[in-house]
Amino acid sequence: MRTRMAVVGTVTGLALAGAASAQGPAELVLENAKVMTLAAAPWAEAVAVKDGRIAYVGDRAGLAPWIGEGTRRLDLKGHLVLPGLVDAHVHVEGMGTARESLDLVGAASLDDALARVAARARAALAGEWLLGRGWDQNDWPGKTFPTAADLDRVAPDRPVMLVRVDGHATWVNSRALALAGITKDTADPAGGRIMRDAGGAATGVLIDAASSLVERLVPPPTREQRKRRLRAGLEVAAAGGLTAVHDAGVDLEAVALYEELLKEGPLPARVHVMLRADAFLAAGPGLVARHGLGDGQLHVHAIKAMADGALGSRGAWLLAPYSDEPGTRGLPMLKPEPYAALLKDAASRGFQVNTHAIGDAANRFVLDAYAATFGPAGGARHRWRVEHAQVLDPKDVPRFAALGVVPSMQPTHCTSDMYWAGARLGPEREKYAYLWQTFRAAGVPVAFGSDAPVEAVDVIPGLHAAITRQDAKGWPEGGWHPKERLGFADAVAAFSRDAAWAAFDEKETGTIEVGKRADFTVLDKDVSDGRDVLGAKIAMTIVNGRIATR
Repeated sequence: MRTRMAVVGTVTGLALAGAASAQGPAELVLENAKVMTLAAAPWAEAVAVKDGRIAYVGDRAGLAPWIGEGTRRLDLKGHLVLPGLVDAHVHVEGMGTARESLDLVGAASLDDALARVAARARAALAGEWLLGRGWDQNDWPGKTFPTAADLDRVAPDRPVMLVRVDGHATWVNSRALALAGITKDTADPAGGRIMRDAGGAATGVLIDAASSLVERLVPPPTREQRKRRLRAGLEVAAAGGLTAVHDAGVDLEAVALYEELLKEGPLPARVHVMLRADAFLAAGPGLVARHGLGDGQLHVHAIKAMADGALGSRGAWLLAPYSDEPGTRGLPMLKPEPYAALLKDAASRGFQVNTHAIGDAANRFVLDAYAATFGPAGGARHRWRVEHAQVLDPKDVPRFAALGVVPSMQPTHCTSDMYWAGARLGPEREKYAYLWQTFRAAGVPVAFGSDAPVEAVDVIPGLHAAITRQDAKGWPEGGWHPKERLGFADAVAAFSRDAAWAAFDEKETGTIEVGKRADFTVLDKDVSDGRDVLGAKIAMTIVNGRIATR
């Protein structure tokens, strides 16, 4: 294999040597590296970049025609070069906003969370909203939801709104409940749930659509604030090793802000936008799909719908009741007729549809609706997606391949949820959650992401989770349902080649081949054997031949 790699690399270099001489040297050369190409010749040791594209891939000796006086040469000293890694499901503005708001990620108990709230309340201006994100009651002793009364102890004089780590529940204080007019007589909105005590009073936790009862009262950010947050979110992504992101669920103003950022200079990472379904409908028939804006930096060709909530807040829509709360099966969030009309409209206008579905009932609902739109086996050219595809009935797994539907999944959701997923689902149903290897064995490409800021956007923990299905401490031994683990190359492919394919970008990115865009993620050591992935760090992220971060 090593000999064949060298031969292929040398032939490639010789074939392009004339072009190199005629057109001038490469701008950038990566040498003395271990290059995982995910292409026909799987390994190389050098890459040359010209005009933002890959001009040469092969052995080090073949670089000679590409090196000139102005060539920047990077001796990578054996570092691992991967095709530019992609996050197929993030919330870019949310990542930027998280930088500015109260961070509750990792709070180990209710008291820990309240101490953080109290510290922020002391520093905040009088009367202003206190906003934050990241709490997870499943990490706390007792695993019970917090209450408004808890927040009232540390911040009674200002409205407080704290979004759960998964974005599908909101914890508010009594001041916020009063401003929203939420009483025991307030009905649950469609697709939402107001958690209540034994007497019917709101406890202070609002699930899914019920969160909007308070969210609508928060002063909206200005355009400049939103633009700053989008830029910051992309910078966080690039620092985490990503060369592209699929921004899941944005409005039309965010698209306009991305275009403004493009005019100001290169984006830190490529962006594939998924418009929110309501934004798509509001725009009307004049809205058209657009690909490759700003020399391939911005794409607007997909829409995102929401079929259910999240497993952690018991909003995921299940076929059978929750094992730890038999009175509920979750929250269906789409009505069949309007959803069918949305799908038909999207298909007629060439838009990809990506629908959030976590529970097995939600996944079946989406698959049925997709099949009704383009026929039982006519979906391959559409590449419509299910975002998360987290819990499945085993009868529905083969339908992804038959329908040509792409599961867009997040490895760190598995390793965050594995401590309590069994309690929600029961021992039999949990076997059919986070089915990465099952999909691959069925020939279904899986696009990986993080759902940041729900999880950390850094790609190394995602690779580790995909390969081991263990937490950072190595629990559980052998991995949680280890038959679903992936090898290193397959995990990388899900974050690169397959994520690019899921966004119709496979001809431009996803592998390291001559002619493709020069997007690379460089790790500071070779972990291609799948061991000690968490011991690696991002050495640099390169987008279009430009070093975005190092």
